[in-house]
Amino acid sequence: MDYPLLNVFLTMMWIFLWVLWLFLLFRVFNDLFRDDSLNGWAKAGWSVFVLVLPFLGVFVYLVARGREMGMREMRRAEKAEADFREYVRTSATTGRAEELEHLVELKNHGDLTPEEYERAKAKVLAA
Repeated sequence: MDYPLLNVFLTMMWIFLWVLWLFLLFRVFNDLFRDDSLNGWAKAGWSVFVLVLPFLGVFVYLVARGREMGMREMRRAEKAEADFREYVRTSATTGRAEELEHLVELKNHGDLTPEEYERAKAKVLAA
């Protein structure tokens, strides 16, 4: 049961490096399969290379395509944010239009006086 402190340190270091490599491996596969610029054969080739020669494959991928990984991730984040903003803008616009439509119906039906309609319309447009 003798396990010197140096061996504990080395074991912890190897475990840390192995976990770090696993994170890199998942990051490479995530980037590889999200990249629309690569065709299926290129993705298959990189996958085989990374799986057959795991350490070398990950490091070669990082050297060959690492610079663009961050740029692709940034473009995906910017597109997601733009899509979200567009959704919010159209939802807010649609919501106001529906409220105004409902107010017109109430006015035409006689449930609102013209003064009440104008106040409600101003309130909806101010929001």
